[in-house]
Amino acid sequence: MGRSRGGFSTKIHVTVDGLGCPLRLYLTAGQRHDIIQAQDLITDLDFDFVIADRSYGSQDFVDEIIASGAEPVIPPKQNAKQPRQYDAWRYQERHLIECFIGKIKHFRRIFSRFDKLASRYLGFLQFVSSLIWLR
Repeated sequence: MGRSRGGFSTKIHVTVDGLGCPLRLYLTAGQRHDIIQAQDLITDLDFDFVIADRSYGSQDFVDEIIASGAEPVIPPKQNAKQPRQYDAWRYQERHLIECFIGKIKHFRRIFSRFDKLASRYLGFLQFVSSLIWLR
């Protein structure tokens, strides 16, 4: 696959509800770290739990989740000196994100990324997300 204007790859950051329907979508360059979009993904949302993978596990973000009155369900890094506890049973619900990613990859334009501009790619991602909401 050729190089797009954003770089060699693009990361899709997604927030989904308890049924796996998308709430927010953000794009970043593939070489950027995931934590830079973490705050934007949860801003102005009402939630009891935040379930995310290890890349969103910075202590500042976890403290922010706790301050908002929610419980973080984020596993600690493998090399953490003092690993924090998390609910492994609830963490299994993270499959909703993976299921959503699998659903959007049914659309050829998403998985092959023909669009050079990130704004056009994001627009089509939002269109596909609305189709998933309508199912």
